Amino acid sequence: MKGNDLGRDPVGSLVVKLAVPSMLAQLVSVLYGIVDRIYISGIPDVGAQALAGVGVSGPISTLITSFALLVGVGGAPLMAMRMGEGNDKGAEDILANCVMMMAALSAVMTAVVLIFKDQLLTAFGASEALMPYAEPYLRYLGMGVVFSLGTLGLNQFIICQGYSTAGMLTVMIGAAANIALDPVFIFVLNMGCAGAAIATVISQMISFAFVVWFLMKKARVRIRLGGYSGRIMKRVLLFGISPFVIGATDSVVVIGLNSVLQRYGGAQGDALIAAATITQSCMQMICMPLGGLSAGTQPLLSFNFGARKVDRIRQGEKVIVAFGFVFTAVMMIVSQTMADGFVRIFTQDAALIETAARAIRVYTMAIVPLTLQYCFVDGLTALGIAKIAMTLSITRKGSMLLITLLLPAFFGAFSAFWAEPIADVMASTISTIVFLKIFGPLMKKRMDMPENESLYG
Repeated sequence: MKGNDLGRDPVGSLVVKLAVPSMLAQLVSVLYGIVDRIYISGIPDVGAQALAGVGVSGPISTLITSFALLVGVGGAPLMAMRMGEGNDKGAEDILANCVMMMAALSAVMTAVVLIFKDQLLTAFGASEALMPYAEPYLRYLGMGVVFSLGTLGLNQFIICQGYSTAGMLTVMIGAAANIALDPVFIFVLNMGCAGAAIATVISQMISFAFVVWFLMKKARVRIRLGGYSGRIMKRVLLFGISPFVIGATDSVVVIGLNSVLQRYGGAQGDALIAAATITQSCMQMICMPLGGLSAGTQPLLSFNFGARKVDRIRQGEKVIVAFGFVFTAVMMIVSQTMADGFVRIFTQDAALIETAARAIRVYTMAIVPLTLQYCFVDGLTALGIAKIAMTLSITRKGSMLLITLLLPAFFGAFSAFWAEPIADVMASTISTIVFLKIFGPLMKKRMDMPENESLYG
């Protein structure tokens, strides 16, 4: 629970101390959904249909998560900069405004999900056969939006203060509860998909309670009321727009993928959506920890940007990228050689195993260059270059969506899975060129600023 010294600890060890807990936290977070899907796929007689139904509701959960990132990842770099400048009062103001924003977003998102859940599921590709599984799952998840959004969003303000272990513990507490509660609600109480959602919400409530307690009692910068400012909220939204776009467009891409699989898959449409659900679970086990690396190390970059320690920023970015390459290289080998085994966790259907394993191998072909996309886009966000980071995020997701929609019209439903590696290579190349062009002049500009001038004030 001890905080790291972002301005003085050795950069290499600091990257590891920040990255590993954040990556583990994200990996455990993925297990929330995967454990649900494993148990749901084991429901007698209807497991495959129930799995596809949960997969259809997945984009809505992702969209809720993106709003947490909008405020959490938007406010955390600003807060770290203020701490680097030695301005704890300014850091407190940012946290207070972000808490208010998350409370408002939670209320709006809860109302939208509960009122329009049927229309949303239909639009996202739920057939009549899948609706009995998707609707109760989403209904109960909607009731827990405040806990989901609050846990993920507020946890960023624990991590950005250097409490990386506490940030990891936030997620692991909830994951442990979810793993224990899932079989009780799904099988013992015979609640099926609804039971999986209820178990998830209870787990999120436990994590939320821990986050609030830590930020009120243990952290250096703590939650307080008052000091609300439209200027601060606007700045937070500007910083958070890039991670928000990544999360929100993830939902759009999944919706597009489900739609084309249903449209061009014919009688195999539901089976292809089930395969896509398993494939996305595998991809999340790579991309979420990779995002944990790039986002978890943002405090190092933001704090030292505020403290005018440019050499630490340069060294930090090099170590972060190297760490990312090692991780994605290992995951590339694992995903290409063990795809069949991963799919068998969810199903024993031979045809589905073959389709999903093939899709995983296609989907993960370009994860090594994807390291550059994550590290450089999140690096720009940490340094306050939010508009360019957002543009790079939109470029990747926009091209992926376009390719997803176009390929099946010419090459059949399965070709939609090729959109991921094609878009990843294109976007990573563009992001690398842009980052290298911007980074040097930005560091020089920071060193030329007067010492008493506040960043993005």
